[in-house]
Amino acid sequence: MAAKTKSRTRHYAMVIDTNRCVGCWTCAVACKEVNNEPLGYWWNRVLTTAPNQSTSAKPPASPNIDVPYGVYPNLELAYLPVACQQCNDAPCVKVCPVQATFRRDDGMVLIDYNRCIGCRYCMAACPYGVRVFNWGGHEYAPGGTVGYGKDYYVDGRLVFTPYRPKGIVEKCTFCVERVDVGEKPFCVESCPLGARVFGDLDDPDSEVSKLVNEGGAEQLQSDLGTDPNVYYLPVARRVPGES
Repeated sequence: MAAKTKSRTRHYAMVIDTNRCVGCWTCAVACKEVNNEPLGYWWNRVLTTAPNQSTSAKPPASPNIDVPYGVYPNLELAYLPVACQQCNDAPCVKVCPVQATFRRDDGMVLIDYNRCIGCRYCMAACPYGVRVFNWGGHEYAPGGTVGYGKDYYVDGRLVFTPYRPKGIVEKCTFCVERVDVGEKPFCVESCPLGARVFGDLDDPDSEVSKLVNEGGAEQLQSDLGTDPNVYYLPVARRVPGES
């Protein structure tokens, strides 16, 4: 009998092309819908910043919608979608006192909802400000209802639930419950302009690998040393092969 070949662990990453992003917030609304996030909660946000501003350093971003950068009449505007950066060296994992936040071998940073005690150390440690504390008592978005979808476990850990437990910290999970069955994160699938690409960074033939290794995609605030698995193609940076 031939020996079984052990399957290779993937290294998931996402590339966001800020040349294509028009700030429509479809990704954020889709994220809210699929994760049943209450009104006022955003795991995915779209900031506004200056075109040609490198993402490798902290961009002069505004959390408000369509706020230009600069002083009139010299105004510039570009969009910067931001969610959990799925860091390889994640500060949130290091500070969690109960190991509720953990990193999978494929690069996903997840939260065990049953283990989280709501201390919010991870929120203080995250340099990107992308974690959300569920205070509870909020109205759910139209179309979303409590109980939508099913609980999803990874190695016995509850990493997705539609019930939004009160008193815990939440964030983007790369839609782990979808990716594990061969689907894409919902923000990638729903983007009307194809600004988001998701795949295996260790596969040299994958689109994300080519964009990172050949296309000039950059990590957000790379100087922090967190080594995110979310990359950005800066505005006006052309991808090889495109006219």
